[in-house]
Amino acid sequence: MSCIAWSALGLPHSSSALQRKSAPRRTLRAESLGDAAASTTHGLPRLVLHDSLDDAGVDTKIARAAREGFRQQIEGLSGISGEASIVVKVAADLARAALQISAEDDSLVSHSSVPLPVDSFIERLDDLSMGFCSLYTPPLNSPPEMFISNLERYFYVHKGFRRTDAMSGARSLYLHSALTCRSGSALMLSLIYSEMLKMLRVYGLLDFDVEIYFPHDLNSLPRGYRKQNSSLSDQPHIITSKSLLVKTLRDLKDAFWPFQYDQTTTLFLRAAHAANLTFGPRTVGGRQSKWHSNVSGLELASAKAAHHRIERGVWTIARFGDMRRALAACERLVLLDACPQELRDYAVLLYHCGFYEECLQFLKLYQTSKDAYAQKSQHSPINKLEEDLTENLTTRVNLILGEEGWSKSQVATKYWGRNHEPW
Repeated sequence: MSCIAWSALGLPHSSSALQRKSAPRRTLRAESLGDAAASTTHGLPRLVLHDSLDDAGVDTKIARAAREGFRQQIEGLSGISGEASIVVKVAADLARAALQISAEDDSLVSHSSVPLPVDSFIERLDDLSMGFCSLYTPPLNSPPEMFISNLERYFYVHKGFRRTDAMSGARSLYLHSALTCRSGSALMLSLIYSEMLKMLRVYGLLDFDVEIYFPHDLNSLPRGYRKQNSSLSDQPHIITSKSLLVKTLRDLKDAFWPFQYDQTTTLFLRAAHAANLTFGPRTVGGRQSKWHSNVSGLELASAKAAHHRIERGVWTIARFGDMRRALAACERLVLLDACPQELRDYAVLLYHCGFYEECLQFLKLYQTSKDAYAQKSQHSPINKLEEDLTENLTTRVNLILGEEGWSKSQVATKYWGRNHEPW
């Protein structure tokens, strides 16, 4: 039985345990949410994933509820609150936001009529903090370094949490899986670590400022340190509330991007090359592709296989992309207002799914947002090739929409309708 299945057997808690831990969690959540900002969807074109699945006969009630839960959490990530460290009790409830991501993706691929038990996983996070209180709390007046050392020994040794990456399986990118299997990405371990620190502060056991050192290599573990002892070299390793969610969603987007060949290029370039039919042996005009001449046979075979899966609507083949979850990650990044490039990446996926009107709307929004973003930031170099391909894509979509006889109703369920259950 898988670790997820075992988890389902152990999730229920007694009513007394729920009452015992609910008050601190409510206090923490109330402090974290603060005043909600205006709706994040204001001014955006329609996000198509849920509507298109409904049109194709797929029930999205659970996925929609999870998306709404995520949106409510990120409403607190405005201005300074979004740039606060993940150990600070402001802005979004990051654990709940991450679990809503898990809940939506689980609904998209499992077809379950029962939603992921978000509250039960929140209780599991609380259990971690209470376990530390009963087993590893250092003596009174102990130095902060002893407190942190005990916490990490409890987390990484006693509880056995370890770091894995997306190459070992996409489950490492989801918080519920990290809590169940006690293994996850550096982001998920950092999030769990920060939640323990927040709850220990609520319990009154943490009376000094602490920060989490987020590793940028492939092997190190997130570590805590006393903020008073920090230095300038620590700044690049401090992760903020908004950046944690952005990094999480970008990792998911990368893991489920339908075009998994040529890992040296950006996600957009892979999808744009596929739109130009440069992944095949010949281009539309019959000329040999320059890009094709520079790739190996394995890459070419992978590209053809990716195109075949796109044509069939397959989304569940491991390590070969997942259009539903790629679109879901893109839409959540758009809601987070991460950067203009997320609008463009979402648009190119819409193109491949046949949603040309929405694709054009997001391409236009990208052009407007990109210009405004470039004026604010001096450190945003624009890739000339990506910009050329964006213009080509915009031109192609305009031509498609201007073609006589094109009808929106013909593509309303075109993508998902090709293969309703492509397992």
